Amino acid sequence: MIKKFFDLVLQYRVALFALVLVGLPALIIAVAIMRVQSTESVETITAHWTISGHADFTSRSFTFWDDNDPPMVPADCAACHSLHGMLDFVGERGTAAGSVSADMPIGSVVSCAACHNDAVHQMQMVTFPSSAVVEARGSEASCLMCHQGTESADSVDQAIGGLDDDVVYDELGFINVHYHVSAATMMGTTARGGYEYPMAVYEGRFEHTPDFQTCSSCHDAHNLRVEPLQCSTCHSNVVTYEDLRDIRDDRTDYDGDGDTRKGIALEIDTFHDILYEAIRTYADEVLDAPIVYSSQRFPYFFNDVSEGGEIDPADLNFGNRYTTWSPRLVRVAYNYHFVQKDPGAYAHNPRYTLQLLYDSISDINQSVPVEMAALTRP
Repeated sequence: MIKKFFDLVLQYRVALFALVLVGLPALIIAVAIMRVQSTESVETITAHWTISGHADFTSRSFTFWDDNDPPMVPADCAACHSLHGMLDFVGERGTAAGSVSADMPIGSVVSCAACHNDAVHQMQMVTFPSSAVVEARGSEASCLMCHQGTESADSVDQAIGGLDDDVVYDELGFINVHYHVSAATMMGTTARGGYEYPMAVYEGRFEHTPDFQTCSSCHDAHNLRVEPLQCSTCHSNVVTYEDLRDIRDDRTDYDGDGDTRKGIALEIDTFHDILYEAIRTYADEVLDAPIVYSSQRFPYFFNDVSEGGEIDPADLNFGNRYTTWSPRLVRVAYNYHFVQKDPGAYAHNPRYTLQLLYDSISDINQSVPVEMAALTRP
């Protein structure tokens, strides 16, 4: 009885602190925190969360639909861009799990209740856009749900199936995997997030070390940051966050430049750059429609009006979007953008990333020559 009394006092203290700190939203957060065990105080957890992207009420991730009429988050987006949608999607509100039942109100973020609820705690499997069902280890289910992208190898194949590789089709267009697709990268061919070529073998889930197997074993679960010093036990060169890009776990010279000491991230960068130049050459010489890419402007691929390869801000508008799509260009552009939209691909699954890029370069090489003799596929 006495223990229950003090537990109740602690719960009210947490709720009062949250209410004073940032008002009603934090009160809701605190209630969720009280349902889980943590070695950190609620004050520390709340402070960590408030500096994360999940708490940014001004982010386009949460404000994109503010000017809609009515201002609602569409059901197709709400599972990850609305607290209400997430709770609906996992069935926490009595709805059927696996879909959002309706458009959801704007104005919420990914607060604690999104991840700390009974439905998510009980999730052991997560379905990816490819329909692959993947094991969720520990507390990573909510991470896998919202960082898996919205497309897959399967949806690309569905779009281009049965079409001639180098013929332009009006019905084709760029397929955007979405953003921050780290879960799709980490799962590799288990989830089929990247475009995978028939008969090729791809890396599955990236198995790091026993102590670093899940999202939250590398990322702080609340501020989302990586603490680089936890890597230095094995990677002695790592002191700062920037040093993470210098990590590599083998001495294969994938890009053939003779340097086997640089980080695997730089090997990926080289493959990525080669693929972009190959895409530009293919679009120019085979499709007779020069192309440029901007990672920061939707829909990312645009007509190269100047034909110089330089990005002219005046050309980065939806009216100048690239529309000359062949099946070959659709799949290689998909992989190029897939890698671009996971800045941590070198840590999440470097071999899968290199395999996707190598195979895409090889794909273009079947149509226009690309110098690949020095490249090695993992």
